[in-house]
Amino acid sequence: QVQLVESGGGLVQAGGSLRLSCAASGSSFSINPMAWYRQAPGKQRELVASINRGGVTNYADSVKGRFTISRDSAKNTVYLQMNSLKPEDTAVYYCTMSYTGYWGQGTQVTVSS
Repeated sequence: QVQLVESGGGLVQAGGSLRLSCAASGSSFSINPMAWYRQAPGKQRELVASINRGGVTNYADSVKGRFTISRDSAKNTVYLQMNSLKPEDTAVYYCTMSYTGYWGQGTQVTVSS
């Protein structure tokens, strides 16, 4: 059984920064890719960024150059550093352990204009 717990969301002005964290329980963290998704009201959940066990990353075009995903295997934690935030980044952000079906509960990010 794996539990994913996100933190770090909140309200920020456009142009600001936030860092999301996702702490994972269990021993699967080090071998599985991790990813962040987001879902805005009335929209489908979309992939924001992913990182595999080797540290190779992938980003949605809309966040390239602004967001950075990283992982700390010693802490079983994956991070999403979000800079130059825009109102359109407002959403609930979820972390997931890819291919396992495990998802966190989500954390709200609201960017005001």
